[in-house]
Amino acid sequence: MNAGRMTAAGGVRDASAAGAIEDIRGKVAAGRRIDRDEAMRLLHHPDLPALGAMADAVRLRHWPDPVVTYVIGRNLNYTNVCWVKCKFCAFYRPPGSDEGYTLTRDEIAAKIQELVDLGGREVLFQGGLNPALKLDYYLETFRWIKETWDVHIHGLSPTEIIYIAHISSLPLDRCLGMLRDAGLDTVPGAGGEILVDRVRRILAPGKDMADEWIGFMRTAHQIGIRTSSTMMYGSVETLEERVEHLDRLRSLQDETGGFNSFIPWSFQPELTEMKEIRKASAFDYLRTLAVARIYLDNIRSFQASWVTQGPKIAQVSLRFGVNDFGSTVIEENVVSAAGTTFSMDIAGMERLIRDAGFEPILRDTNYRILGPYRLPRRIHATEGAAMVSGSAAIAAAAAAHPAHPATPVN
Repeated sequence: MNAGRMTAAGGVRDASAAGAIEDIRGKVAAGRRIDRDEAMRLLHHPDLPALGAMADAVRLRHWPDPVVTYVIGRNLNYTNVCWVKCKFCAFYRPPGSDEGYTLTRDEIAAKIQELVDLGGREVLFQGGLNPALKLDYYLETFRWIKETWDVHIHGLSPTEIIYIAHISSLPLDRCLGMLRDAGLDTVPGAGGEILVDRVRRILAPGKDMADEWIGFMRTAHQIGIRTSSTMMYGSVETLEERVEHLDRLRSLQDETGGFNSFIPWSFQPELTEMKEIRKASAFDYLRTLAVARIYLDNIRSFQASWVTQGPKIAQVSLRFGVNDFGSTVIEENVVSAAGTTFSMDIAGMERLIRDAGFEPILRDTNYRILGPYRLPRRIHATEGAAMVSGSAAIAAAAAAHPAHPATPVN
């Protein structure tokens, strides 16, 4: 089969492979798994609503109730210093740069307090590969955060932790265990990009290759740390390589069951070293999302990428397999540094969900349902005492709505 190649805009140069997909539609309706060749046929199929309908059917098997979840969280980019110099990243600054920073504890405290004042608990703690920061920095910072606030640390990335383990001369499982014991709860799927070494050597030759990223995730899952999974598409990969990426995720999920979610987003080229690449279209996002939902039949939750696609396309994605609107974020630095800026507050997020025909429901980082959002009463910190988070208000909201009890992730 002549599968064709992806153009810079995410289209297909040779669409001759697009054709009838009734056999695939039948497999999906019967709950049977599609293979890689069938995924390629779907990626070449021109009927976007048909792909969305199939993806929506898979979503309904995992989430039969008419709800869309979201989490109150914030990005906390603790440093922008990084020596890897990924070509697709406009956020990093090399060591020694006058524009490099590492947040102080006071700055970190202010950001976390802003989160808990909204009733949120998810701290997305991410930065770069800063050679000045050793393992002790992370252990001490995580312990301090956990002693001070009742929050969930969704922290670092495979690349950051692999580097921390390397400079600490520690086996990866021991380093991960120490971070977990200090307060690391879950790990984002950042750095997945495309899990094909050809692509990774072009985008970030100094970064971990595909086997190392997969190996990290396997180790994390084996020691009880759940993670998310991601895909950054629309740079230099082919459509075949997108399917290779999905297949590696599906195989590992079959093995470990440790992925909470999948989040695809398109490469944002504007202010990067690869600005000549044409940005992927909304059509390509919805098509890639739908095929991923159909192929990744063992990952329960799919998250909308409103940070890169904007609120309107994210709203449409709720009919293309997405069951989760992601995080309120509060602050975003990495994608916005590349030239794409969207913002979202809780009221706006809930309105978009309701207008699409769903009920917005608050969740935690492990996708356990908490209930409708209620703004907590005044949250304050007293000097010398532990700060109080909004988790009590969230728990009270969940208790008041027994129709949406907390349930474990599949």
